[in-house]
Amino acid sequence: MVERERIRFVFLLASWFPNDETNYGAPITNNHSRLTNHLAPEGKHMSKPVVALVGRPNVGKSSLFNRLIRKKVAIVDNMPGVTRDRNYAETQWDGRDFVLVDTGGYVARSEEGVDGAVRDQARQAIEEADLVLFLVDAQVGIVDLDAEVARILQRGKRMCLLVVNKVDRMDQVGDMAPFYRLGLGDPIPVSAVTGLNSGDLLDELVALLPEEEPEEEAVEDEIGIALVGRPNVGKSSLLNKFVREERAVVDEVPGTTRDAIDTLFEHEGQRVRLIDTAGLHRRSKKEIGVGFYAFVRTLRALERCDVALVMLDASEGIFEQDKRIVAEAIQLGKGVVLVANKWDLVEKDSKTMNLYLEALGERMPFAEFAPTLFTSALTGQRVTKVLDIALRVAAERGKRVPTHPLNVFFENILEEYPPPKVRGRDVRGLYVTQRRTAPPTLVVFFNRPEGIPASYLRFLERRLRETFGFEGVPIRIEVKGRK
Repeated sequence: MVERERIRFVFLLASWFPNDETNYGAPITNNHSRLTNHLAPEGKHMSKPVVALVGRPNVGKSSLFNRLIRKKVAIVDNMPGVTRDRNYAETQWDGRDFVLVDTGGYVARSEEGVDGAVRDQARQAIEEADLVLFLVDAQVGIVDLDAEVARILQRGKRMCLLVVNKVDRMDQVGDMAPFYRLGLGDPIPVSAVTGLNSGDLLDELVALLPEEEPEEEAVEDEIGIALVGRPNVGKSSLLNKFVREERAVVDEVPGTTRDAIDTLFEHEGQRVRLIDTAGLHRRSKKEIGVGFYAFVRTLRALERCDVALVMLDASEGIFEQDKRIVAEAIQLGKGVVLVANKWDLVEKDSKTMNLYLEALGERMPFAEFAPTLFTSALTGQRVTKVLDIALRVAAERGKRVPTHPLNVFFENILEEYPPPKVRGRDVRGLYVTQRRTAPPTLVVFFNRPEGIPASYLRFLERRLRETFGFEGVPIRIEVKGRK
């Protein structure tokens, strides 16, 4: 009987962790564009301006996105609506940093659905972006949807640049008169394919960006904890349990929290700033704009925090959005705690928790260092322990290991498991030092740094964790040579 129950739970896990990636969003890849973590002055968080690309399908948004960030990141195809993933990247021009967002991502069966999605994107761009680039097609001219979106942008309070794409030759630059009818100022002719006038567009763009200002200065020793995850996993409910009062709106409607909400309180004498964020939506035909910019706001919240509490719905399983937000937190160097919420809804026996952890490890092997807690925000089960673990992870993120014990550790590793040879020649490890904290960053010196494989660095990271801890914290290892 016990074996039959175990088989049934394994079957349930298989249904929780689907193999069909296409149903739940794009898979995580190493070359996917991410917001990078630039260091702000100590105690301050810099908020970078957001620039949104808006326009109907097949006007060249993804091509222009790639051109402006100077990398081939977005998927480009002649078929309208081919951009199916949320695309964003941090880039810079003339010394100004900004986040560029490609609002593609909608494939509809009816023309009416496409129109609605483009209008929603324009409205959301007005609400969230600091600057909007409205793209139209020079070869097609103005269509009814272009005129309607232009009216939406005119009524908005955001700065807007009208960009006329697919101007592939200089003799076409003068044919801009029809586009003045959109009422959005001087049209800027560009070619995303050839790069014509892309530099001029960037000059205009950065001239309109708001000045970067530091956000609220963090109090010394204050720990920032962000509650992130898909909609309706219980983020706001958990926050209310933390502060023991109804400080956040709790609702069964997914995506109730549209903006990041900060709540300050003390736990065991430690000042904590809780950041409750909007949920990460699955790709939605009805509400693509809302979910799209909720993702941007979630990334901004991650930039501000020290530890990310990534909440999972234990009763549903793990989706690509869960994996993606964990990967983003790791990329940004934040501490990570996985919170499997709604554990009270899962039918359990003595093996259920271990089976869940095994399946979790298979789906997110890149986050094996993150502690996992099983909670119920409804009943309060293990809620206090979540904060205890989060504060412990925050302390690990700020840990600094002295150089001497690090090098004793390194010498023992080299003796036990030396690096592979390079073209028949020995690779010698010289020394190691910790360059910085938050996240812990180590510099390892070798006589032939080009010969160190990634597998050896992963082995080194595992041994570092076994020896020095760093629970819940990504470790960055830089390999250098010494002349």
